[in-house]
Amino acid sequence: MDEKITIIEGPPPSFETVGDGWALGLNEGGSLAEVALTRLRTFNGPALVERCHRAWSSQGAIHLEYRGSDGLESQAPIIAARTVDMEDGQLLLLWVRLDIDEVELQAEDDEDLGDDGSDDFDFPD
Repeated sequence: MDEKITIIEGPPPSFETVGDGWALGLNEGGSLAEVALTRLRTFNGPALVERCHRAWSSQGAIHLEYRGSDGLESQAPIIAARTVDMEDGQLLLLWVRLDIDEVELQAEDDEDLGDDGSDDFDFPD
């Protein structure tokens, strides 16, 4: 049976896509997935990180269980975890794998486009 960390109160977690090479190196599996980071407030960050380490050291998996913005329960495999002490408590950083169809990609900003609205590449005629 897989372990899980469950968010029991508060809003749905927000996920940020990750482009760091070390995190992308952890992304393996049979389906297309995106590595994402979520930040959660907690009172027992080190215990939760230890729980992840125990699952991984026994070749098991651990999942983040949460309610999405649609109110349905969702799960995402946790691939890395870290805790940070803050002035007002602890922050749990979780890197998870999200299926590509669950990830909302942000549109490219207009400032990334050239003067004429095209991208910055010049193509020969």
